[in-house]
Amino acid sequence: MRTDRDAMEYDVVIVGGGPSGLSAAIRLKQQAAAAGREVSVCLLEKGSEIGAHILSGAVIETRALAELFPDWQERGAPLNTPAGEDRFLFLTEGGSFKLPTPPQMANHGNYIVSLGNFCRWLGEQAEALGVEIYPGFAAAEVLYHEDGSVKGVATGDLGIGKDGQPGHNFQPGMELIARQTIFAEGCRGSLTRELFERFKLRDGADPQTYGIGIKELWEIDPAKHQPGLIVHSVGWPLTNDTYGGSFLYHLEDNLVAVGFVVGLDYQNPWLSPYEEFQRYKTHPSIRGFFEGGRRISYGARALSEGGFQSVPKLTFPGGLLVGDTAGFLNVPKIKGTHMAMQSAILAADAVLELLAKEDWGMEATGYSTQVGQSWLWDELHRVRNIRPAFKWGLWGGLAYGAVDTFLFRGKAPWTFAHHDDHSQLGSKTAYAKIDYPKPDGQLTFDRLSSVFLSATNHEENQQSHLRLKDASVALSVNYAKFGAPETRYCPAGVYEILGEDEGQPRLQINAQNCLHCKTCDIKDPTQNIVWTVPEGGGGPNYPNM
Repeated sequence: MRTDRDAMEYDVVIVGGGPSGLSAAIRLKQQAAAAGREVSVCLLEKGSEIGAHILSGAVIETRALAELFPDWQERGAPLNTPAGEDRFLFLTEGGSFKLPTPPQMANHGNYIVSLGNFCRWLGEQAEALGVEIYPGFAAAEVLYHEDGSVKGVATGDLGIGKDGQPGHNFQPGMELIARQTIFAEGCRGSLTRELFERFKLRDGADPQTYGIGIKELWEIDPAKHQPGLIVHSVGWPLTNDTYGGSFLYHLEDNLVAVGFVVGLDYQNPWLSPYEEFQRYKTHPSIRGFFEGGRRISYGARALSEGGFQSVPKLTFPGGLLVGDTAGFLNVPKIKGTHMAMQSAILAADAVLELLAKEDWGMEATGYSTQVGQSWLWDELHRVRNIRPAFKWGLWGGLAYGAVDTFLFRGKAPWTFAHHDDHSQLGSKTAYAKIDYPKPDGQLTFDRLSSVFLSATNHEENQQSHLRLKDASVALSVNYAKFGAPETRYCPAGVYEILGEDEGQPRLQINAQNCLHCKTCDIKDPTQNIVWTVPEGGGGPNYPNM
């Protein structure tokens, strides 16, 4: 490979154009202007545009937004649908009954939004303040100074063929050098994973635990549309020992966001989160919303569920972690945007203070201090035991959650521990196969037609960004012991076992389909699958998600 990469220098480089990365960029510029200082800020986003890879429910609290922009309504922030009625349902196979809405899930004062469109708006605000935003550029490498501190990042080379060699259209990546680099990659960031190991950021923290969220956007019959209606459910189609549930949010313009989250600590290797989601839509209490409607978009994304006890060390020489990269998500609330934005605000303040000093590669330790003194940390601490309590099953988890909330008020004198998700998968012989119904093409759909709606695309000739540490493990372990679970936990049909009928099974990886959800990187039982960034601009192009 050529190493003659061009380089650009900034005060701050931010990796990731989600709510946390954009909020950090905005806050840096706001505070610098208030202090009469010049601070150069560059933000890289691997999606083709800001918002292209953003997927969430989403219902958001405005607490952090109001700190960033007290006049957000006058500025036209796309928060158009105030939260209305909350419903919390327990589903059985043929019926349902209403449960009391947990206080964390009460949404009065919140807004139902397209998080992608919200990020597009944040991007406009950032650019107006002078932030340089480069969509379509994936940060592929962390750069280091000789003393080991982070120097910045490099974007990926372009024009590398499937054989790993430069093609006729090869272009080397760009080095972006910074006094401080803020990593806002979202859940399971590929560069963040390297930082965890290099700086031992996870020492003393519990393993991160995750869920996979799968979402569709529908245009429904206006007669069935109730703007502001929020419906959550637990129970069917999941069994008592599998953590998960659904969301159904009525936005404006007859749009409904519907999704399903499955905790990735599930044990049954035959379970398919995608198929469970499709089954959920057929429930008598749910299907009526969608009959006669039209599915518009589809996507999937992993989310960090570990909370307080899984938050890593946040800073290291030359950089820091914000948002879902650091695990800032309140699982009982099913919300993380307000936390992502608040962590970014605190990070920007700490970085700006550090920039007043002349040294490069220093550690913004003030950020961790500010997080520990913030409402963000208190909120995470109060709910720290609710998600891990579901180790006792659905009813045990709900019962403990009620006791923790109303009796202990989040201040129980203990903290439950988490475990790695990939270690929980059981043998294929220990569980019966699940017979999922065939899609009807009206309410339920196959994976490939769903991926089509995500507008996912990757440069066809590039090297696969989904790597196997040892190709033989796919058959000798995953297939032999677990029945090739990657063919089920991937929501995009990336992994296929071919040749079974001829007695010569082999794994085929359809990287072109990848939604960048990171589930394979998380759930693979031997941690043999490694997700890396493809060429910039590749992946989904979500509209209104």
